[in-house]
Amino acid sequence: MSLDAPTPLSISGADCRIGIVAARFNSALVDTLASRAHAWLTAAGVPSEAIETVRVPGSHETPWAAQQLAASGRFDAVIALGVLIAGDTNHHEMVGDAVAHALMRVSLDTRVPVINGVIVVNNLAQAEARTTGSINRGMEFAAAALEMATLKKTLSQ
Repeated sequence: MSLDAPTPLSISGADCRIGIVAARFNSALVDTLASRAHAWLTAAGVPSEAIETVRVPGSHETPWAAQQLAASGRFDAVIALGVLIAGDTNHHEMVGDAVAHALMRVSLDTRVPVINGVIVVNNLAQAEARTTGSINRGMEFAAAALEMATLKKTLSQ
């Protein structure tokens, strides 16, 4: 992941509804991603009651839940959050790849922006840097969701 993220736009989220799907696997890391995303969204004006978080067992289950939220018509954007850390096999890469493709498919099929916030890393130190450390991916995913929700509203007019 690049460390050269775009500067978040100054957008009011007062009229936006955002769905968040968060994996329970690696929960301490994912909880921080979700907390940072929620904090950024509320700071940007999204009412707390307009942010709905659902939990799923792991990152592999995020596309299904994201699809349910997006298809409900209640959300302007959906954020899928998870953390996949390498083990003795490349399973984390296979799951990460499958999830990325599925989330994109959900976004295109439902016409609701879906932000892929599933982090795929090689070790715990990389995961911590991106979730609980100085690299605030939760904020970045929230900023992308709000920007895309606003763009969706603009292009739908």
